[in-house]
Amino acid sequence: MEDQTTSERRSELRRAVIELRARGLSAAAKWAAEQLIGLPSTDDTDCEPSTSSSSDEEDTDILLLAKSYFDLKEYRRVAHVLRTSAGNKARFLRCYSLYLAGEKRKEEERVENGGPLGKEDVTNKDIEAVEAELSNARQQGSADAFALYLYGLVLIDKEQKAEAQACLLESVTAYPCNWAAWQALQVLYSEREVGGEVGLPRHWMRDFFLASLCLEVQENQEALSRLQTLSQQFPESDWIVAQAAVAQYNLRNFDGAQELFEDLIERDPHRVEGMDTHSNILYVQENFPALSHLAHRTAATDKYRPETCCIIGNYYSLKAQHEKAVMYFRRALKLDRHYLSAWTLMGHEYVEMKNTSAAIEAYRRAVELNPRDYRAWYGLGQTYELLRMPFYALYYFRRATQLRPHDARMWCAMGQCYENDQLQSVDKDKMEVAAIRCYRRAVQNKDREGIALHKLAKLHQARAETREAAHYFRMNLERIEAENITGSDQLDALIYLAEYAKATGSLTEAEAYCLQLLDYGAPSKEKAKSLLREIRSLQRHQRSTPAAAAAPAPSAAGSAFTTPVPMPLNALAHNQQEISPFSSDRDASPMSGFGT
Repeated sequence: MEDQTTSERRSELRRAVIELRARGLSAAAKWAAEQLIGLPSTDDTDCEPSTSSSSDEEDTDILLLAKSYFDLKEYRRVAHVLRTSAGNKARFLRCYSLYLAGEKRKEEERVENGGPLGKEDVTNKDIEAVEAELSNARQQGSADAFALYLYGLVLIDKEQKAEAQACLLESVTAYPCNWAAWQALQVLYSEREVGGEVGLPRHWMRDFFLASLCLEVQENQEALSRLQTLSQQFPESDWIVAQAAVAQYNLRNFDGAQELFEDLIERDPHRVEGMDTHSNILYVQENFPALSHLAHRTAATDKYRPETCCIIGNYYSLKAQHEKAVMYFRRALKLDRHYLSAWTLMGHEYVEMKNTSAAIEAYRRAVELNPRDYRAWYGLGQTYELLRMPFYALYYFRRATQLRPHDARMWCAMGQCYENDQLQSVDKDKMEVAAIRCYRRAVQNKDREGIALHKLAKLHQARAETREAAHYFRMNLERIEAENITGSDQLDALIYLAEYAKATGSLTEAEAYCLQLLDYGAPSKEKAKSLLREIRSLQRHQRSTPAAAAAPAPSAAGSAFTTPVPMPLNALAHNQQEISPFSSDRDASPMSGFGT
């Protein structure tokens, strides 16, 4: 009767541990597991799980206790209680707990030695022991998919990327549904491997991985195409909607991205994941009420999530309270120092505060975490421009264009860098040609701000390349009129085109440009009046001398121009595949209006 009572208690405690863990009652589950281990040993079937080699998939009593400790983040206790346990589950949990214990101690030492944002020269002191055990298991062929995944993480930490990639590929092939392994693998894949699907298992999880990888390497249209296919198979997946919203944001389709984020919020009003990107959109749109509402909603859900701190930081940044914004970005980093967006956005804030050294440090931390973060490279370029160090700025802008070759803003930034006086003093003609190539790439990639067209026109004007200058002035004027905006660019275009048309004999066209100039104040108005007098004098001369109508009218200004020859944009933009003419080895920053 006594043995039966012990057996019943054992069975009841086992059920309790499983049910309590399933309900998230980690402390209660831990207590039940400790009492389970505290029961005396018996000769009944309780011992079967530990003696059968095929029962590794069934929880033993010691594993239940270890899992309870793990749920409470008592990692070293997990490693201790499993020190003599065999089996794949026990080995993975023991090694993973030891790895996490080392990571936890590393973060503590980083803060102790270097302040709240930490230092970089701290290592995981437990990683060697973990590597030794997992390496031995792999060589013996006893490592399962999860042990291979953990071994891949260890190899990434030790900068052995080729071996880590092979190990993670083995892991996802053996067990495809471990998304954590796919995410670790994503870090090791390059842009060249996106289309080739090199070594990936033939499994539906591969489609999720490739969609995520396309997004990571800024192949946003390809990512959207893959996500569209996945949505037909997983029509209720919030993850797919969130990734599609990020792709639309990367493509600067802010309205489409916002609509998707609002759909996500309607599905899950307490969602915090990904809402930092939503706040970036509201920032760009300068939508104070919506950003304030989002900040309050996420703070009410979880005040101490890194995403929440980032959203609040964006709100204060939009209100130009940059010190408060920095405070919240730093808070986000205290919660998760690997939170990429906070480093980049904090760099933007330091740029606004003219604290260039702090901005450079923040951007450098961002690119160390993710070398594919074009915003950080772009921010470094802008910061070095502020410091009047254009050679450094050019290097960072070139990295940004490599990551975002279809983003006109990156090309405009690099083009403006080539126009810097320090670079021009090295080889003025070469730098101007390089700037022209950059601006043409920007035009090809639909420069929404129209910066490139005006810059191209002015550069060709300065180089006395009149046909090209007129071509780009005309294109820019058409853009300005289509968008119904005014400004100095419009006046420059009208004046140049009026003089160009007059000098090349298109007097009616020149008169039309001058009449438009009369609507503006001095000195443009006076310039237009002077040109009109010359044009009408030439028109009278043409009427009185019919033979003269066939030739361009003589003019003092005419010597600066040549006969116009139509030249389409694609003809002007030939051979623009290279990034630069030189061989060498939030969104963008707030300074250019794209900040967070």
